[in-house]
Amino acid sequence: MHKVIFDTDPGVDDAMALLFLHHHPDIDLIGITSVFGNASIETTTRNALFLKQAWDIAAPVARGANETYNPNRPHVDWPTFIHGDDGLGNIGVPETIDIPCDPRPAHRFIIDTIRANPGEVTIVAVGRMTNLAVALREDPEIASLVKAVVIMGGSFDRPGNITPAAEANIHGDPEAADAVMIAPWPVTVIGLDVTVPTVMTRNLLSDIVAAGGPRAKLLSDISQFYIDFYENHVEDGMVVHDSCACVYVVAPELFRTRSGAIRVVCGGIADGQTIQKPDSQSFPPSDWDNLPSQQVCVAIDSQGVLDLIAKTLAAHPR
Repeated sequence: MHKVIFDTDPGVDDAMALLFLHHHPDIDLIGITSVFGNASIETTTRNALFLKQAWDIAAPVARGANETYNPNRPHVDWPTFIHGDDGLGNIGVPETIDIPCDPRPAHRFIIDTIRANPGEVTIVAVGRMTNLAVALREDPEIASLVKAVVIMGGSFDRPGNITPAAEANIHGDPEAADAVMIAPWPVTVIGLDVTVPTVMTRNLLSDIVAAGGPRAKLLSDISQFYIDFYENHVEDGMVVHDSCACVYVVAPELFRTRSGAIRVVCGGIADGQTIQKPDSQSFPPSDWDNLPSQQVCVAIDSQGVLDLIAKTLAAHPR
C-alpha cells in the first residue's frame, strides 16, 4: 500500500485524480491538502470537502496556502474559462459544506504526517507547489523522511500551456517549485511531455459512467465544462493531466524517465520554465552542480494509463 497525501487545487482534472486515488486498491489516501490555483483557496478547499463528502472519502482535508511563496508576486486571475466559476465545471457546488477541515494548515499537516510515518509517505502534488515549499522551509528534515514526491507540472521538451515557456502549475508559483525541485528528496515530474498525449475520450468517460455508478456520474458531470474547453485543443475528450501523476505511483512501468537536476526560472519572459540538466550530459562547472538528481517523465504508454484510469474509476467503491 502507498500512503498518499494528495496536494491539490480542485479543479476538474483534480477531481478525477482524487477519485482514482480513493478507488485504487494499492493506495491508502491519508490526507488531502488544498492550495490556491484553479480557484481561490476558499473555493478549492470547499471543493475538496465537497468531493470528500460526495465520494465518502475518509481522509482529512487541510486548508493550504492562499498566496505565492514570494508574497510580492502579482495575482493572476483564476482560470474560470477552464474549470468554471465554481472550480468544478459549474455543476452548482453548495456555497458551504458542513464538514470541518483538519485544524492544522496544510504545510503543518504535511510535516506531521511525514514525521508520523517516516519513509512511508508519497506526496502527489498536482497544483502549485506552495504547500510543499512552505513545509520544507519550516522543517527541512522532512526531505529525508518522505518516501517520494510525484508532481504534475512543468514541461521540458515541448512548449508550455500558459506561456511558450511555462506550464500553469509551475508558472503559478515558480519560487515554490524551484525550492521543491532542489530539495534532497526524490522527485518525479509528470509534465506536459507525457500528459498532453493522454486524452480521455467522451466514449471512454461514458463507459466509465455506465460501469461506475453515481460516483462516476458526478465525475462526468464535473468534466463536461472541461471537455468543452478542450474542443479547441484535442480531437475528442480531455487531457487527464493530474490522473497521470496518480497512475505513476502505482504503475511506473507505464512511463520512461530521465534523471538530472531540475531548476525553475523565476522572472523574465521564461518565468516558470522548468529545465533539467540530464545526468547523461556533462557541462563545465556551474550553479547546476551539487544539486539532487530528480526524475522527469519523457515517454508514456498513454493507452495503458487510460486503461488503468478507466478500470479504477469504474471499480465498485470500497
